[in-house]
Formats: sequence, C-alpha cells, structure tokens
Amino acid sequence: MNIPVTLTNMPLLECFASETRVRMIELLGERPMSVGELAEVLELSSAIVTKHVQKMESAGLLTSESVTGTRGRRKLCSLAVDSLVLNFRSRPSEEQRSAYVVSIPVGQYADHEVQPTCGLASEKRLIGMMDDPRYFADPQHVGARHLWFGSGYVEYRIPNYLVGTQSVRELAVTLELGSEAPGYNANWPSDISFYLGGVHVGTWVCPGNFGGTHGLYTPEWWDEQSSQYGLLKTLSVREDGTFMDGLKLSDVTAADLGISAPGSTGKQQVRKTSASTSRDISLRIESRSDAANPGGVSLFGRGFGNYDRDIEISVKFSDNGREVRS
Repeated sequence: MNIPVTLTNMPLLECFASETRVRMIELLGERPMSVGELAEVLELSSAIVTKHVQKMESAGLLTSESVTGTRGRRKLCSLAVDSLVLNFRSRPSEEQRSAYVVSIPVGQYADHEVQPTCGLASEKRLIGMMDDPRYFADPQHVGARHLWFGSGYVEYRIPNYLVGTQSVRELAVTLELGSEAPGYNANWPSDISFYLGGVHVGTWVCPGNFGGTHGLYTPEWWDEQSSQYGLLKTLSVREDGTFMDGLKLSDVTAADLGISAPGSTGKQQVRKTSASTSRDISLRIESRSDAANPGGVSLFGRGFGNYDRDIEISVKFSDNGREVRS
C-alpha cells in the first residue's frame, strides 16, 4: 500500500506519532487481540485503548469485530494491512513518468464463471437475485460495487498503453478483498489465485470473510449480518518475482508475463491466449472448488468496505532496459 506524505493523509500519519499505537501495531503483528488483552499488556484502561483502536480503524490500519468470548462479547482487533510505503516526492519522479495507473470498478469484469454462494450489489440495491450466477451476465453488473462467489472466477481487462519497444517491468494490483463465508467468518481461509495475461502468478491464502462492524463505506441498507469489508492487498509482479504486500508468492517475474506494446514482434510480445490479447492484459481472480482452502472470493469497490477505491493497477515499463518518459 503506497501512501503519499501529504496533509490529506495526516489521520493515518498521526497514528505513528504515539508510542502506544506503535506498540499496538507490534502486538497485533503477532496475532489478533481483544481490546481487553491489549489494555492488559499495555497497562492502560480499556477506554483509552478503545480510543486508539477507533483512530487506527478510521485511518484504515486496523479492523475489529465483535466475537463471543468466555465472558460475553468482546472486540477482537487485527491489522488491516501488512505493509505501507511512504512516498515523499511531491512531483513525479522519472520512475513515475515511466508508468501509468488505471482504476477498474469491481463490476466491470469482462468474463466470469461463478458458483453460489454469489451475488452483486450496487451502492443502492442488489443486482438481480442472490445465489443465481445468471445475474453476473446482467448488463447492470458494470454498476456493481461489491461482488462475491463461492467458487469460480472473474476476469478483468487492463488496457495496454505501451508503445514502440516498451515492455512491462512491474505490474501491481491493489484491491480490497476477502473470502466468502455464509454471513461472515473471520476464520474462513480461501486460496485465491491470480492470473495476469493467462499466467498464474501466485495463490494467496485469505484468512477470512469480515463483518461484525459496519464497513466505513458500506451502505446503510446492507445487511449487518453479511460481510462488511475486506483487506487491502497489493499484488506486485516485479523483476525478482511476485509478491503480496512485499511477501514473496512465487518466482514468476514481469519478464515471464511477456507483455509489450500492441503489435510488437519482439520476444516480449503479449501472449495471444484466450485470456489476453495484444491490446489489453487480462487479470483473473479465482477460487477453485478443489483448492485446499475453497473459501471463495468477496471483492469490495468504491462505495463499499473500508476503502473508497476500485481495483487499481499500476504498470511500470522500460525501453531496452532504460526508463523512458511517457
């Protein structure tokens, strides 16, 4: 997750100005903990810890849910992100000029094959009926801000804006997602696989499907007993492999994707498969029914979840091994 150091992001940056909040991040980096457990370790009152949790939740650093404990309900806290990158440059660097960024709504998929439980929702209403895969082909699916399926895939098209002899040296996908459990269940692992240009770049085990507290941007009409938000994750295919929030998923590199300018005849011409053409790059998000953890997929876009954003793709490119100005 890349964060510009600007006044707009002060609520998030202020979270690191407190020794208590940094200590809380250290503790939650080891395991989820309740407010009471944090208060006991930090030797603070639960009321003070709750205020810190609320601030960090608002900034998108933490998530919390109400769970049943031995003494009634308790608020269980966990980290919402695994890593942050602070960007200090206010003007585009040479590297930034050798890149482009596109944002794709979660409902704007180009292909799909899903099985129940499944459904689509806009900011105002459900699209069609729940658990009926036919509605994923309804023309209104492009307006979906939240979608979910028990198994199968959705596939998006990333525009290929490369020209001449330019080729991709890094491609990153940032999105808010979770698994798909009946209602919601934070302990519902799912093997979610990612494909770019028809190439399987890696499989990430999502820990669960999250609810219990209303998502920051989830509409009020949405059922409180359904999943409310996901985790913000960044998948990066780089020159040295594929990573999820900086942790290596596989040895697949950007060169292995073979993505270059449309019409290129070089070695890195885009592979002409059913999943990719020279004029775009396919992105498939899949949960296989025969996976070790067949937990499904939930995607959250702008107007749903804890992050008011769609699927964001950053494409960095080079020309004969050198950075170029776009």
